[in-house]
Amino acid sequence: MRIRFGNTRLWGLLGFLVVSAGCSHRVANQAPRAPAVTPPPAQPTVSLQASRSNISGGQSVTLRWTATNATSVRVTPEVGSVAAEGTASVTPAQSTTYTATATGPGGSASASARVTVSVPTPAAAAAPQPSVEEMFTKEVRDAFFDYDKASIRDDARSALSKTVEFLRSYPQVAIMIEGHCDERGSTEYNVALGDRRSDAAKDFLVSQGVAVDRIQTVSYGKERPFCTQESESCWQQNRRAHFRMVGTSSTQLSGN
Repeated sequence: MRIRFGNTRLWGLLGFLVVSAGCSHRVANQAPRAPAVTPPPAQPTVSLQASRSNISGGQSVTLRWTATNATSVRVTPEVGSVAAEGTASVTPAQSTTYTATATGPGGSASASARVTVSVPTPAAAAAPQPSVEEMFTKEVRDAFFDYDKASIRDDARSALSKTVEFLRSYPQVAIMIEGHCDERGSTEYNVALGDRRSDAAKDFLVSQGVAVDRIQTVSYGKERPFCTQESESCWQQNRRAHFRMVGTSSTQLSGN
């Protein structure tokens, strides 16, 4: 049996459907391509250590660092830009925290190391040494006597013992012992009494080991009173063996 189609439009429509079905089948069989994925840049890392964490003022310490994935590394304070791995010697004047910072395409990272500096406490300023004159005035005491006497009484013995201690500590010092009296009696008698008093003080010092060539004596009798009132308490002040230093100037000395 023969079928004939007289309509050319129908033939065209059938051809289009056949071609479309074939194309549609081929497109469905092709797998889609996945887009390319670029990995993110690696995050930098850095470490920093100090060879010592506690030092004294003026001492040095070594910093050591290591960085990865970094295009620049900086150590602060003092050091500045550095290679990815290295060391540096620093001498901090005070306690300091050092920081290493690594920077790269993947970001930045930091690490720190603390160095504590112990600063010694300043020593207290030494007190100025007293002059030998000041020490003489402090340590040496006059020896006092009873009326019309030249014997060494107990309080005079104690005073003269202090003078002996001073002269032992300061062998550079030479002294003058002045004999003095109160105003009663003649000038001649008091000069002689003053001599006995100064000699008595000298003899005591020599008996305690003070060299005789360090001691001079003189008597002023009643001519140079320390007190001018007419009373027993005032006269007692004038009956004395008085000491003057004659062997040094204002040189600063220290005891032996």
